[in-house]
Amino acid sequence: MDRDVTRILSAIENGDQAAASELLPLVYDELRRLAAIRMKQEQPDHTLQPTALVHEAFLRLVGNNSPQWDGRGHFFAAAAEAMRRILIENARRKGRIKRGGELQQQEFNDTIGVDSAENAEELLTLDEALTKLAEEDLQLAKLVELRYFTGLTIEETAKVLGVSPRTTKRNWTYARAWLQREISKE
Repeated sequence: MDRDVTRILSAIENGDQAAASELLPLVYDELRRLAAIRMKQEQPDHTLQPTALVHEAFLRLVGNNSPQWDGRGHFFAAAAEAMRRILIENARRKGRIKRGGELQQQEFNDTIGVDSAENAEELLTLDEALTKLAEEDLQLAKLVELRYFTGLTIEETAKVLGVSPRTTKRNWTYARAWLQREISKE
């Protein structure tokens, strides 16, 4: 299956528009699972559904200006980035950009992301901190995107990033601490 995905991604990069229709059935279940995990962390009244998140992310990934991917791992990293951007845009669209004293400090846990991402302000705060982290260390920011926005495990994230699970776990611990410090400043 990994070879099929890589082959189809290569065909899409070479301009084969029909290849996108072959790709969706191969990656849909995994993208849907990742989106469902991410959406569980959103507010209960969140209007965006996992299916819509997957479809929007997929359209962005294989649209007219689709980038070149270095295989399946790179594709799923791009999917994490697309999901992040969609969720941030959705939060901004809801008009919840104001941040005030009502925000509470959030602890990062050892599984996925913030303990309770209950509102858009927290998501926007995380996005701002993650953008700063990307300026300092892009690889750490990608790790956080994969773990938080797609819900990948340490092992899955290590495979996508091409590093050992031990390195990924160590970097995840550091990235969580860095983000916690950055979020606490605000």
